[in-house]
Amino acid sequence: MVRVAVALVNLLTPGEDRGRGYQPPEADERTAAVGAVLRASGGREATWEEAAELCFVAAELRGVFEAVSAGAIDDAAAQVNALLIRTGARPELERHDGQSWHLHFHAASKSLPDGWAAGCATGLAVVLGGDLHDRLGVCTAPRCDRVYVDISRNGTRRYCSTSCQNRVKTAAFRARLT
Repeated sequence: MVRVAVALVNLLTPGEDRGRGYQPPEADERTAAVGAVLRASGGREATWEEAAELCFVAAELRGVFEAVSAGAIDDAAAQVNALLIRTGARPELERHDGQSWHLHFHAASKSLPDGWAAGCATGLAVVLGGDLHDRLGVCTAPRCDRVYVDISRNGTRRYCSTSCQNRVKTAAFRARLT
């Protein structure tokens, strides 16, 4: 669910991406893009209205990543708690698609945006409640504010992508030549 949170934040929030301004897709393009993210995580297609509502969820989730990146873990935890309360996140064991029983978190309502918000908030709560909160971050490359979750062994990731890492290294190399 943390990967879904990352995908939704990076898809649906404006800002900068790899040195360029970024505006989220709109209308049918947004619906298709959100549908692709949800399908990749075992979810169903989103309607136009649900995709639009997920923009607000993504903005809330971005606040958590930004707080962690700024070292404000208490603020991040408060934001996650607010999401958990708002959605009424509740655990439920489910079995589907030939899989064994596994844990899902659902919202009190049957709304798709609230369901994904509950799941993402729960995933972030697990990360924040453990020793891995420093694995959440916002890209440190200039002109990029995309978020990431660091799943590397040593936990030293600072960039959202290899592109940003290469941009920073190339700029440093060129600066040393002058």
